[in-house]
Parts: sequence; C-alpha cells; structure tokens
Amino acid sequence: MAAPVLIVAASDDWPTDKVVMELDRRGVEVFRMDTSDFPQHLALSGRIGQERGWTGELATEHRMVEMSRVGAVYYRAPGAFQFPVGMSGPEERFAASQARAGLGGVLSALECRWVNYPAAMARAEYKPVQLAAARASGLSIPATLITNRAEDVRTFAKEIGRPIVCKPVASPVLIEGGQLKSVYTRRVEDADLADLRGINTTAHLFQSWIDKDHEVRLTMVGGRAFAAAIHAGSAAAHEDWRSDYGSLTYTTTTVPEDVAQGMRRLMARLQLRYGAADFVVGPDGRWTFLEVNPCGQWDWIQGHTGLPIVEAIVDDLTGGS
Repeated sequence: MAAPVLIVAASDDWPTDKVVMELDRRGVEVFRMDTSDFPQHLALSGRIGQERGWTGELATEHRMVEMSRVGAVYYRAPGAFQFPVGMSGPEERFAASQARAGLGGVLSALECRWVNYPAAMARAEYKPVQLAAARASGLSIPATLITNRAEDVRTFAKEIGRPIVCKPVASPVLIEGGQLKSVYTRRVEDADLADLRGINTTAHLFQSWIDKDHEVRLTMVGGRAFAAAIHAGSAAAHEDWRSDYGSLTYTTTTVPEDVAQGMRRLMARLQLRYGAADFVVGPDGRWTFLEVNPCGQWDWIQGHTGLPIVEAIVDDLTGGS
C-alpha cells in the first residue's frame, strides 16, 4: 500500500481540494490538516529517542496519521494558529511561537518528499534571491534596481536608455480599509521620474521594460515543464496581465530547450519541486525570466489549457514519473 500523503494547506483552498481528489482517485491515503486547526482541533504527539527517529501521530476528531509512515507532504499556504479566546496578547504570541517551533519543527523533521519544503519556499520568495539564482542558472533576466533613493532611480533610467517599470518587491496584495487591493506593475513615465517623493519610505523594485509579444506562465513540477502562453487583449493587460484577467486568452506552447534546462537548474538551486514562473517572450522569440512563485496558482491555467498539472503534482507526491 502506498505511503500516506500529508496535506498542509488552508482548509478553503480549492486547488488543494483537486489534489486531494486525485490522490483519492488513485487510492492513496491522505491526511489533510490546516495549521489554523492547531491546537484546538488538531492534536500532535511526537516522540524521538536514540533508538528511533520521530514517531507519533497527528489527529483530528475524525482522522489520524502515524507520522513515521508519511511518504510525502504537500505544503501550500496554511492558515495561522488559532488559540482559545481569552488569552492575553503576550500569551498568544508566546503560544504561537511554541506552536511554530513544536508542530512546525516536528513536521519539518519528517524525512520524506516535500512539495515544497517550507524553509526553501520562504527563501525562494525573495525576488533578489530568485533573480540571482535565475542569472546563475543561465536564464535571461531584466536589468533590476532595488532602492529607496530617488537619484538612483533616475540614474538607472538614464543608463538603461529605455522605459522602466516599477513593481512590488514582495506580495502585490494588501488590505486597506477592510478591502483587498492589488498593486500592479506599471511603467514609469518622465513625470514620475521628475517627482519621486515617497521613494525613501521603503524599498522599491525597478526593472527595464521588456518588449513583449506575449507572456508565458511556466509551471514546473519536479522536472516537468507545463507552458501556457498568455495573450493580452487590453493595454492594461499588456502592461501587467493580472490587472485584466477578462481580456486574456491562453494557448499551450513549447519551451525552448535552453529555457527548460535553465529552469531545472533554477529549481534545483532554490530546492523547489513546484514553482509557477513568469516569462516575457519578445517579438524576436527571446524568453526573459521575471519571477517564480513557489506557491503560485495553477488551477486556472489547467482549466484554460487542459495541461495536466494536478496529475503531475500527484505523480510527484507519489514518486511517479
């Protein structure tokens, strides 16, 4: 019988539901948990000694898994720990640190296949790390500046001699006034360069604008590459396709061998088994790497193109081809 697969993900994450369904279809035992279930709805009992590594169980009211049997872990953006009502702020912060070190520590010690290992994901989410690793892996990257000095932005724009864009260094999503908002990539105009007030308030990322024919979402699972060309149908989507999903069309596409090999080297450098990478493809056919998200969405790409991404994720979790 196949070893159980441990799923660590938000309980309302519907793409993960599809991974679970595919595992169930193949007869693989699954234990799904959300870290927000701990400690009120999830129990941990782990033990280690000189004679044996970590054993013990994770258990809910309805299910249990013996940790030493786990063959793979699918880790995807679980929720925050939830503690009993009535704890003071300091008590809750202390409890959270103990939960992170205890539950998180025991899980991190599991010697099995991870898609992806949390520490590797955390490091890979830094765009400066990604860009350095992509360059070292032989991928083409745009000239990039990260700064909080206005004069450096103007110098960068002058040296590049072509349009530049500004984009978030980290997650482009924020909550303001109780509403979810997104910050999109946008071109920096001459008027913006003349008035860069606010640059000194935090770090900003600037890149050379890459002329594009279309963009590609390249989903890497293990050593397999699934490429979807994204065609913008509006000026806003041409600048940042995330700003106008309704105008987009999708086609499958082939990946140049040098790009495929470069991505495999990049994934190895970042110690990732899964990653959703974005590329610009220029009018001349040149592929330029923008970023790779170790927890990037994939289900909408599969829905539009039929690329078998969920099947590949399950293949990877179960040691298949």
